Amino acid sequence: MRKPRRQALRRLALGSLLLGAAWGAIAQAQSTATAASAQPEGASKIVQNPGWHFQTQAVAAANPLATEAGYAMLAAGGSAVDAAIAVQMVLSLVEPQSSGIGGGAFLVHFDGNKVQAYDGRETAPAQAGPDLFLHADGTPMPMKQATVGGRAVGVPGVLRMLAMAHASHGKLPWAFLFAPAIRLARDGFAISPRLAALLATETALSKDPVAAAYFYDAHGRPWPAGHLLRNPDLAAVLQRIASEGPDAMMTGEVAQAMVKTVRQHPSNPGLLQLSDLSNYRPVLREPLCTHYAVAQKKYRLCGMPPPSSGMLTMASILKTLDFTPAARLPLAGGQPSADWLHLYSEAARLAFADRAAYVADPAFTPAPAGDWLSLLQSDYLQKRAAAIANQGPVMPQVQAGTPGALPTPQSWAPMAEQTEHGTSHISVLDRWGHALAMTTTIEDAFGARLMVNRGRGLVGGFLLNNQLTDFSFSPSGADGKPVANRVQPGKRPRSSMAPTLVFDADSGALQWTGGSPGGAFIIHFTAKTLYGALRWGLSPQAAIDLPNFANIEGTTFLEKDRFAPSTATALRARGHQVLEIPLTSGLQVLAREPGGWAGGADGRREGVVLGD
Repeated sequence: MRKPRRQALRRLALGSLLLGAAWGAIAQAQSTATAASAQPEGASKIVQNPGWHFQTQAVAAANPLATEAGYAMLAAGGSAVDAAIAVQMVLSLVEPQSSGIGGGAFLVHFDGNKVQAYDGRETAPAQAGPDLFLHADGTPMPMKQATVGGRAVGVPGVLRMLAMAHASHGKLPWAFLFAPAIRLARDGFAISPRLAALLATETALSKDPVAAAYFYDAHGRPWPAGHLLRNPDLAAVLQRIASEGPDAMMTGEVAQAMVKTVRQHPSNPGLLQLSDLSNYRPVLREPLCTHYAVAQKKYRLCGMPPPSSGMLTMASILKTLDFTPAARLPLAGGQPSADWLHLYSEAARLAFADRAAYVADPAFTPAPAGDWLSLLQSDYLQKRAAAIANQGPVMPQVQAGTPGALPTPQSWAPMAEQTEHGTSHISVLDRWGHALAMTTTIEDAFGARLMVNRGRGLVGGFLLNNQLTDFSFSPSGADGKPVANRVQPGKRPRSSMAPTLVFDADSGALQWTGGSPGGAFIIHFTAKTLYGALRWGLSPQAAIDLPNFANIEGTTFLEKDRFAPSTATALRARGHQVLEIPLTSGLQVLAREPGGWAGGADGRREGVVLGD
């Protein structure tokens, strides 16, 4: 970024911060291919981002207003965690379809010395059980029926998780971080083209009276792009959280409003209780880290352990490819070739079979062979890769492997593939070299389509998640064995979120921070971008801009209109079922380059990078 432009953006960001600070916030306190192809959020306009360059600090987020808020914190002397909190609060307002205070998040943080994994994943209410998503006859209900209403609402975890991270790594006062979001909620923000496009195709949100009064005009039409939208009830809630901390949301009148909204839904009530909210605790976990070699260069990949399947499955794919000819295959005409995509899809099938069998909340489900890294051992993956025919045809039905030195019978039934949704990603680097990758979500686009309002006569509020639909709807398999990721009280549903940090394995120096939204496709979007950077030597923006691809439940997906027709033809000739659809990733990446850092933001959504 040229210096005058960077200085102008810095003035803009700081101006937003100071205007907000002048207000009272700072003064008062410191399944099948068809199911798999359903995208978490619809496609909207694709832009060509230039990529960004900076020297010391930067923030990449999914909306320019959110990026500005995070950058303002960095410019004011804040840490990476400070910036992420400011970004999340603004995203709650300007990108409500993807994330917000009514949802959860995973955050992987590097403090210059060690990596920590913060788990702010939602939990199942204490009254929820394995039959949560079953009809009276024992059959699973349709996803859409489960999604809309109170049934799938999990206990939100993002606020308490961010407070935990701030207590250890924050430099600015907690209240200071809320000023930009409070100002925007109070004074209004222009609805972005993407939010307007998603509102125009949404069918269930208008049935919630609170959401209808906020997102739609008097005639029931969604507000268009550019409309100045104010959310005074959210401004008041954020003001209380700024002054009192997360308890302002997890107890008292806001908590009561959440419980009432969930339990009194007219057709699909849920089980959330006040005690579920007050008792929620985030978890500080050991990160899941594994080595990954590229030629003579050794990297250390770090991400979330279960209940996230993101890093585990992504690393399994990448490391399995090492036992195939994939590493010797360059890009073909700027795209992954059909030969490479065949190998990738087969490696993904193996990794996802293990994911379906083993990955769930570790408080309820032990790791196979006593260690999640058993799924990433070289000898195990080499044996798995032996089933891949390098030139095709595709493998027959793929089953989970048996990792570990002493094989034991699999005790879990594989979880059937289900549609996964939502999310937004934030990557931050601060002036001290501390960094984070945070993926945050309310699950489906617009979550449960329930907006919480305190009932004080102010318009707006915040949306609730439908995160419990990430559990298996069927609690057991056809053989009667339990599914590891079944619903249980207090349990955290399996996730595909993959916030990722990459280090030089020899020096320990941070090299890369990134991640993406996209449901189960997150794993593929992040793997593609990481492979493009480490194997093909691409810049962050160029790696993000590569066409997207995936394999879910045995179907190979190609991003529509991005691959040559011959690619799909060649894959089908090998026996692949191929679908070409929009694959709307939302990648945000910061990566070391000679003399500084480079940033990339996904033009498939509205993200930008700001830095110095």
